[in-house]
This record gives sequence, structure tokens and C-alpha cells, in this order.
Amino acid sequence: MPAAGSLAELAADMRAVALLEGDFVLRSGRRSRFYFDKYLFECRPDILRRLGVELARLLPSGSQRLACPELGAVLLGGAVSMETGLPMCIVRKAAKEYGTSKAIEGGLAVGEKVCLVEDVLTTGGAALAAAERVRAAGGVIVGLVGVLDREEGAAESLARAGIPFHPLLKRADVIPGS
Repeated sequence: MPAAGSLAELAADMRAVALLEGDFVLRSGRRSRFYFDKYLFECRPDILRRLGVELARLLPSGSQRLACPELGAVLLGGAVSMETGLPMCIVRKAAKEYGTSKAIEGGLAVGEKVCLVEDVLTTGGAALAAAERVRAAGGVIVGLVGVLDREEGAAESLARAGIPFHPLLKRADVIPGS
């Protein structure tokens, strides 16, 4: 586990650049006074590099490949891949309708032990959809590492699907007064 100080500093830096206040509709359809804009922190190399290091520490033992749902988790997966040397694949929301028509880009072998990499999780819906695609392609999900658990049901949904969940940060770490 990372030193509490470095993780607290990372959370503070992410909060400073990516926490928005207002009235937002989340992917889950829920409304929130806070929105944690993943692109505002993922597009900052100083933060992305540190996230790669910290998420790499959370990977389940035996992970052979990373799987990153498009679009939001691709940069994170790349950072973790570069930190660990593990190959990654990109899980599309839907198979593209041209070229190779793949739902998973970058390769995935049947039986390969896969750790999903995610950004911000509310109910876990997007992560579960990605896990379903990985399993359909023959991958074995050994866990999911995520940047932020908003603590609104993702952990429970992932547990029901048999996916061990390892969040780097929880809502209280980045959203004040939550």
C-alpha cells in the first residue's frame, strides 16, 4: 500500500484539477452535486504518471494482461502497462463496424488472467459491461483496479459478478463533506 502522505497528496492534486461542483447527471443516470472529471486528471502527465504507479501496486497477483474500457480508462491502462510491463487491451463499448470489427483491441488470449483498469466508478455498470466482453473473449477476470469509488454501489455490483475490486481512492478522499 502506498504511503498515506503520497496518496493524500495525489488525491489533493486530483481534487484541485478535476472536482467540479454543480448539477450533474452521471453515467448511471443519477444526479450529483459533484462531478469528478476524469479527463481533467488523466490528461495531466504529472498526475497520470503517479496514478500508473499507485494503480500498479493494487494489481492482483498473477495478472497477465490489463483490460481498459474505452475511452476513459485507456490512458490509465497505458500508464499502468508502462509501469508494470504488462500488455493491455482496449475494450470497446461495441465492436466497430469496419476493418477487423473487433470488440477488444490489442489482443487477448483465451484463459489469460486479466485485471480491468477503470477510472471513476459509481454503480459499476460500465466496468461490468467491459468484464462481460472480456469473459466472452475467453479472458479470466482476476480483479479490477479503479481510481475512484464514489461508493454508490459499484463494489457491491462487482462482488455479485465475482470481481474483486481494489479502489485507489474513495469518495471521501476527493469529495469534501461526502
